[in-house]
Amino acid sequence: MAETANIIHPIPPLYDENSRALILGSFPSVKSREAMFFYGHPQNRFWKLMALLFDADVPSTVEEKKRLVLSHGIAMWDTIHSCTITGSSDSSIKDVVPNDLSVILNNSRVKRIFCNGAASHRLYQKYIYPINNIPAQKLPSTSPANAAWSLEKLAEEWKIICE
Repeated sequence: MAETANIIHPIPPLYDENSRALILGSFPSVKSREAMFFYGHPQNRFWKLMALLFDADVPSTVEEKKRLVLSHGIAMWDTIHSCTITGSSDSSIKDVVPNDLSVILNNSRVKRIFCNGAASHRLYQKYIYPINNIPAQKLPSTSPANAAWSLEKLAEEWKIICE
């Protein structure tokens, strides 16, 4: 049985001065928190999708993952700074404190924000959009729970991040 706990987001934002698009998840999964990096669950298709979109090898190390997204102007973080969550279940999230995106927005060229999945988008709309007034586009989740979407179908929707 998964444990319910109030957890502070342990992974720092990933961006540099050349980042032009920001991808937000909801909150790191148990596997991502263990790996101390985004999309750490081996079944999550995020890194396979990035490799496909950017015509690159699928990265395996944290350094390779960082290099892949940063070299294509992508910043990454999550909508939530802290919350109460059971395991990795987005549907169990409560007691939300949102992340302050100004650290990224003030130190990069980010003009477009994309949310990886419905939970991230819903939380962004509720907690962050009222503060920054920057619209975010919802993209289909790369989670293995979103099994109806093939990698190829995801790529069709996600290619907008490359523009």
